[in-house]
Amino acid sequence: MIFIWGTFILLGTILAAIPIGFALGLAGIGSLALLVPVQTILALMSKVVHATSASYVILTIPMFVLMAEFLGCGGIAQDLMIACNRLLRRVRGGMAIACVFSGAILAAASGSSTASAASITRAAFPAMRKAGYDRGFAAGTIAIAGTLAIMIPPSTAFVLYGLMTETSIGKLFLAGIFPGLVTAAGYVFTIMLVLKLRPDLGAKPELEAKLATEQKGSSVWPMALLIIVVLGGLYSGMATPTEIAAIGALGALLVALATRRMTRPAFVDAVGNTLRITAMIVTIIFGAHIFGYFISFSQITNVALSWIAASELSPTVVMLMVVFVYLLLGMVMDQAAIIILTAPISLSLMTGLGYNPIWWGVIIIKTAEIGMVSPPMGLNVFVTSSAARVDLRACFRGVMPFVATEFIVLALLLAFPEITLFFVS
Repeated sequence: MIFIWGTFILLGTILAAIPIGFALGLAGIGSLALLVPVQTILALMSKVVHATSASYVILTIPMFVLMAEFLGCGGIAQDLMIACNRLLRRVRGGMAIACVFSGAILAAASGSSTASAASITRAAFPAMRKAGYDRGFAAGTIAIAGTLAIMIPPSTAFVLYGLMTETSIGKLFLAGIFPGLVTAAGYVFTIMLVLKLRPDLGAKPELEAKLATEQKGSSVWPMALLIIVVLGGLYSGMATPTEIAAIGALGALLVALATRRMTRPAFVDAVGNTLRITAMIVTIIFGAHIFGYFISFSQITNVALSWIAASELSPTVVMLMVVFVYLLLGMVMDQAAIIILTAPISLSLMTGLGYNPIWWGVIIIKTAEIGMVSPPMGLNVFVTSSAARVDLRACFRGVMPFVATEFIVLALLLAFPEITLFFVS
């Protein structure tokens, strides 16, 4: 009963349009007041702030965000798009497929999905429209390509999950590789299928090939070298994820400076955006930890496990129910907030039912990926719509075939955990 009151307090603060981080903190304090003395609450708040601020791992978040911002300043996405367009100039739908390739490559050097979507929009959308692509389909392709940054490591979503659940971030990165590649392959297949069924949504092959040949851009070797350094250092064990994030941010800055695209205003914007995003995430973590103490004191996880045991529901049915809840949450809440708020609870439940915590982390990230493009709160669709100046409804129509593919990939990950655990010993 106390847990229900705490949930109502949280929903009330969210509906009152209070930022999610402050809503979690206020709900946690108000709910804890029903269970423990004020002195205990103050001690817990002090512990949360100190433990979070003093965490070495949390530095990974601002470094990956800063790397993404510097890559955006350096026009790296434009160079990647031009290189991929030239490579795929003789393939039907080559520009759309090039968006997916660029999204996958950007994801391997940046953990920000929205930054990736915005960069690809600026680099690809004008050329796709000039080649004759439908506005909605072009915007939908770009929006879905940006989501690859949330799954293909290094990903800030995996960092958040690892922080909140004390799970190995390195193993989470390894686990995300194969699902990310399968997802990208699914997007490519979807583009080919859609353009075969609806040729009017694409471009004329000869015009597309001509435009791809005419495009001019800088070399992609600096970006390739940065990816090799980041991934090589990460998976060889030579550096921790936090150290690799810092090296990546420095490398992205050097690339932007080497291409002479880094201006003083762009540098100030990049640092400012990094501070803003980091402050938002850390505030959410503060609030989620406080609310998490309330959940621990209320013993809701033990109650839920006891209820499941008494109801005789199979672990598979329970797991599918939780996945369905995540899909619903992804439609109406920020993905970072969902992971921070719910991951500790759901992980305790899933491990209690015998599921692998690494696999479950990838499943949560996959539902978050779907939420990035699901109406009404698909953040990547909003970003792409704004950057490309395309009607939001057209963008959501364009992304729907890819959402169907996402559900197929999610079903594969649920049915075959080996796909996720392929690289994890």
